[in-house]
Amino acid sequence: MNLSNGLFWLLARIFIVCTFHISLGGTRESQLRIGKAINIFVRYGYLGISMRVIPYNDSYEVDKWLFKEPTKSIYKNLSVLSESREENAPGIFHGDFHMEFCDNRRQLYQAYFRDFTVERLDKPWEAFTGGWFADNAAKKLGINTSYIMGEYSYVLVRVVRFREVGKFRADIPINQTLENDVNERIGGIAAGNVTGAIKFMESCGTHYINSYTTGNSLYQVFVYTRKNYQLIRDRIKTKGLNSLSKKDLYDFFAPWHAVHLGQIRSASANATVERWARRKLQYEYYVVKYVTLLKLHGNGTLLKALDNLLGNDAILQLDLKSLNIIFRNQPEKQNWFNEVLDNQMKLWEVNMPMN
Repeated sequence: MNLSNGLFWLLARIFIVCTFHISLGGTRESQLRIGKAINIFVRYGYLGISMRVIPYNDSYEVDKWLFKEPTKSIYKNLSVLSESREENAPGIFHGDFHMEFCDNRRQLYQAYFRDFTVERLDKPWEAFTGGWFADNAAKKLGINTSYIMGEYSYVLVRVVRFREVGKFRADIPINQTLENDVNERIGGIAAGNVTGAIKFMESCGTHYINSYTTGNSLYQVFVYTRKNYQLIRDRIKTKGLNSLSKKDLYDFFAPWHAVHLGQIRSASANATVERWARRKLQYEYYVVKYVTLLKLHGNGTLLKALDNLLGNDAILQLDLKSLNIIFRNQPEKQNWFNEVLDNQMKLWEVNMPMN
C-alpha cells in the first residue's frame, strides 16, 4: 500500500475532521462505557486533552469532566456481556501503593501510562505524550523543567484509589447484532479503497473500549543522578522493598540522595487533595523538612483519610481494542481495515512532534 503521494491531503483531511469534532462540542455522545467506539485519530498524540489521566490545566474546580471523546455504539445489547462495579466498601482502601524505577524520561512517561493500551500501537504512551515538550511535561509531572532535559533517572511513586471498574464478562460473540448504521457503513469498505476505510473510521471509529478503571491517584517523581539511582535500585531489587526499615526508606528518598523531590500531584489536578498532601505528608528530619508520598506507606490512618478525599475524577486504566472485530466473518475487509489503520498510525507517528 502506497500512501506517500497523498500524505498532505490525508493529514489535511484528518485535521479538518479533528477541528469539526472539536467545534461540535457536546453534540455527539461522550461516555466511558464498555464496547463504545472512538476514533483515536481525532486527537492521537493528545489523548490527554480529552481524557482526564494526568493534570492538563488548572481548571479542575470549574471543569469536572472525566472523558470528552466522542463515542459511538457499535453493537446492540452489549450490556448483557459487560459489567461495572464500584469499589466503595467502607473501611477498606481500594487501591495500591507502588513505585517504578525509570532509567530516563522516556521510561518515566511509559511508567505513568503503563495501564493504558491501544491495540496495534507498539508504544501506546506516546498517544498521550507525543505533544509533550519540556516545560509542559515538567508541569504535569510536578518537577522542574531542568530535570526533564538533563541526564537523570527517576522513581515514580504513586498511590492509586480505584472507584469504578468496567470490563467484558465474555468475548463478543461473532454473531452479535451490529447497529443498523454500522452494518450499512461496512458495505462501503472494499479492499484497495482507502477512502472507504477512512470514512468508516471517521463515522464509526478505530477502536472500542474493552475495559477501564476510574478513580484518582496521588503521585510524586523523585529525580536522581545516575550513580545514586543505580545504588538505590540495586539495593531494593536485591532485598525487596518490604525488607527496608522505615528509616532506610525515608533515607533513600530524601533530599540528600535525590537531587530533586517533585511536587505531589493528583491525576485529576484536584487542588483540594494536593493541599491536603502538602499539609499531612510533611516529614521532618532534624532541621530538614520536606513533603514525601512515602509517608502514606503502611499508614492506615492517612490512607483512610485519603480514601475519603479521592473521588472518581480520573481514568486510571484504559484498554482500547481495534474495531477490526466487526469484520471477523469478512477476512478480506478485516485485513484491509488493519492495513489502513496501521498506515494511519505510522503517518501520525512520523508527523507528531517528538517529546
